[in-house]
Amino acid sequence: MLFRGFILAAALGASSPLASAFVPQAISSGGSTSTSLRATVDPSVVTKKEYQDICGVDFDDQTLEERLTRTKFLYPKHVEVIEDLAPIAGAMVDDVLLETGDKAWQPQDYLPDLSQDDFEEQIREFRGQASCVPDDVLVVLIGDMVTEEALPTYQTLLNTFEGCDDPTGTTDSPWARWSRGWTSEENRHGDLLNKYLYLGGRCDMRSIEVTIQHLITSGFNPGAQKDPYRGFVYTSFQERATKISHGNVGKLAREVGDKNLGKICAIIAGDEGRHEKAYQTFVTEILKRDPDGLIKVFGDMMRGQIVMPAELMTDGKDAQLYDNFSAVAQRLGVYTAIDYADILDHLIKTWDLENTTGISSESEKEREYLCRLPTRYRKLAERSMNKKKKDDEADVPRAFSWIYDRTA
Repeated sequence: MLFRGFILAAALGASSPLASAFVPQAISSGGSTSTSLRATVDPSVVTKKEYQDICGVDFDDQTLEERLTRTKFLYPKHVEVIEDLAPIAGAMVDDVLLETGDKAWQPQDYLPDLSQDDFEEQIREFRGQASCVPDDVLVVLIGDMVTEEALPTYQTLLNTFEGCDDPTGTTDSPWARWSRGWTSEENRHGDLLNKYLYLGGRCDMRSIEVTIQHLITSGFNPGAQKDPYRGFVYTSFQERATKISHGNVGKLAREVGDKNLGKICAIIAGDEGRHEKAYQTFVTEILKRDPDGLIKVFGDMMRGQIVMPAELMTDGKDAQLYDNFSAVAQRLGVYTAIDYADILDHLIKTWDLENTTGISSESEKEREYLCRLPTRYRKLAERSMNKKKKDDEADVPRAFSWIYDRTA
């Protein structure tokens, strides 16, 4: 407002009686001893109507502050709802996130301890079990690990949601504490899977590291548009998808005899499951306060597609790396188009959209559209999968630099 006042004064001309009205009062020539830079003007110099015509706002401080509050956010109503949910976010930190430090599980709990005298025997046993994992399962595990290692991108995303950010990096608000706590737990996942793959000795770790660096550099845009409603619908979906993927990889590992990997995937899937419930709870509470706003956002998002966080992955060689990795995951049943439809169905039931009432006619149409989507997606997924089987597309092996160009 200080610089704006000078600009307006200059535009009006120094000799104009209106000019002095727009110089901040703390430094005007009127002899005021106040040091506060107030946003008001002298009504004896400029009338209220003249000020409104020039600036578009009233000249009292309260009105201006209210205007700024309304315009500093893209989604002011959404922010108001999010602020009302702050106590619930605080409860999630206390009740959903684990304790940090000694009370929380750490990657080392599931790996050979190289400080022990029998570390060589531990590593031989560890690698013996890991050697049983087929290359196709290994490729999916690597893809999952690369996705987890791009965690800096995801915390950056959380801090773009209006009303949920951590502006100082140590802000003590419930939403800031949730963001940092969630990140600290998720950080363990990439660490643990990375060390598992390294100790297993069957992967080109440098190629994997190149992929991770490329993915973080490329970034990630799920289309949240800084909107906390969109953000929490996305995270509700994505946490469940990640839980399913890790859980299914663990199941395949146990089937071939790698109990270590089975445990690792299970503990990570457990984290994703708790986080999923937290984000879905946030959306449930938003629906109670603003059903029209949430349903509109949900419907708009589903007219597009839920973007997977690693879709921009590349090893610098394979431009279709994400598609090739996804094809292997689909063939193994780790994460499929059917899972996509099932997750959507789960969210609709969790948020009880089928019984949501008291909404506008426009929201009612969106609600009906959303409730029909799971069935539609399942039919499309089944049709696509059947077509691939007929064309033998699913059986085409692909070389992956992650496993020294072996095929999967």
